[in-house]
Amino acid sequence: MLALIPAPPPRRDGPTITEAADRDIDPDLTADVDPPDRGDVPGWVLITLMTAGLVVALWALAGEAFTSMFQDAMNKVRGAG
Repeated sequence: MLALIPAPPPRRDGPTITEAADRDIDPDLTADVDPPDRGDVPGWVLITLMTAGLVVALWALAGEAFTSMFQDAMNKVRGAG
């Protein structure tokens, strides 16, 4: 199921993995180490897919108008030069 509310950020009450390594704590053996931050890949994928969907929808609805606007603009540029 796709959730529209983002997950809460990871808890930050323990040392990071880098801090644990500096203190000679094995991060795999303790639950007190915070997990590394991960990028928001699902968010970027969703934004990319929604943008592509909007482009396809606009092209389907107004493709001929966009084409004629482009051709008119190119004709004006060619006529001015």
